[in-house]
Amino acid sequence: MDVAWEDFGWERLGNGVGRRRLPGWDATVVLVAGAEGVLLYDTGATLREGVELRRQAEALLGRRVTHIALSHPHFDHVLGTAAFAGVQVYGSAGLTALLRDGGQGLYGDAVRQGVPEDEAARSADTLVVPHHEVHGEQALDLGGGRRVLLADLGPAHSSHDLAVLVPGSDGGPPVVLCGDLVEESGDPQAGPDAVTARWPAALARLLELGGEDALYVPGHGAVVDAAFVRKQRAALAERFAVA
Repeated sequence: MDVAWEDFGWERLGNGVGRRRLPGWDATVVLVAGAEGVLLYDTGATLREGVELRRQAEALLGRRVTHIALSHPHFDHVLGTAAFAGVQVYGSAGLTALLRDGGQGLYGDAVRQGVPEDEAARSADTLVVPHHEVHGEQALDLGGGRRVLLADLGPAHSSHDLAVLVPGSDGGPPVVLCGDLVEESGDPQAGPDAVTARWPAALARLLELGGEDALYVPGHGAVVDAAFVRKQRAALAERFAVA
């Protein structure tokens, strides 16, 4: 299952687990490979970016992505999903209806952030909504003993935040995919759909999922540890006056 992640511009995080920081907005995507299935966490900011990710995943692993988990409904994390035909798409509870009705808003957000209008329009027009919604927590079996846990932690950074726990294997640490609940390359961004009063509690839940030894993968920036997540939780609680 080990592959030369670095040859493709990816960072290896463990056996069959790697991530890439995409250009433009420094959004992170993560691949998790089991013996039978391959999970991709987030799909990039445009359909073109999704196509590139699909090709890289197939070159890295020699097979196709079978499952996608969307961390939250912001354009730089979801607009590449249509590039992956036939996959099973997962999102937090309520995300399907939100994305089904929200393509125009994602188009507008993408254009305001510098995506060319025609590219943003193609990406929004082909937007794929989740086939499966996670209520609470849901295990996903990728085969060969690799089971990941999808956890609905929203609303917090956004109206619908989905984290993923990848248990450690071969002596390696667990890996927690945080989406934009955690950001390392800048201060956490609270947009109009953020529910700031619940954000610190979502970070506390991330720490419960991963524990002290886990690698925490933020939506933007370098991989961090539990101490960083605790510090960011405290800063958010102070910033938003949460007890």
